[in-house]
Amino acid sequence: MKRALLIAVAAVGLIAAEPAPAPDRPLPDAAQEARAKRLFEDIRCVVCQHEAIADSPAGIASDMRGLVRDQIAAGRSDQAIREDLVRRYGDFVLFTPPMRAGTWLLWFGPFAVVLAVGALLLTFARRRKAEVAPLSPEEEARLADILFEGQLRRDPDANRSDD
Repeated sequence: MKRALLIAVAAVGLIAAEPAPAPDRPLPDAAQEARAKRLFEDIRCVVCQHEAIADSPAGIASDMRGLVRDQIAAGRSDQAIREDLVRRYGDFVLFTPPMRAGTWLLWFGPFAVVLAVGALLLTFARRRKAEVAPLSPEEEARLADILFEGQLRRDPDANRSDD
């Protein structure tokens, strides 16, 4: 029973595994291939998200590299290739997204958070404790009477050294 279960789990794992990407076919022109490799460094893998498509082993990264090479071979400009990828995958596909209203949070969000935290810290640093007003002469006299007359109830567990 255990053996059959292990075989079934292994079979499902093999079926669900992503097939290996097709090997890259570099462009015949060395200048075009160098241009493609520069573009690969600026484009984010949509699966790995922290890697450029140049370094990603994911199948979609291989497909994206092939797409970039095909567009370079067709004579499209770097800007046109980037715009096509943004159209397909969104601004996230570029490591440096364009500055527009939809990406302001990406560009200015970290600065806004730092400024807000700095303002809070400055506010708390400048906040002073409320100063206690000195006792009036009547209050001082009353306090002296209380202390002199012994009206204070002493702690029965206290030693003389605790006073």
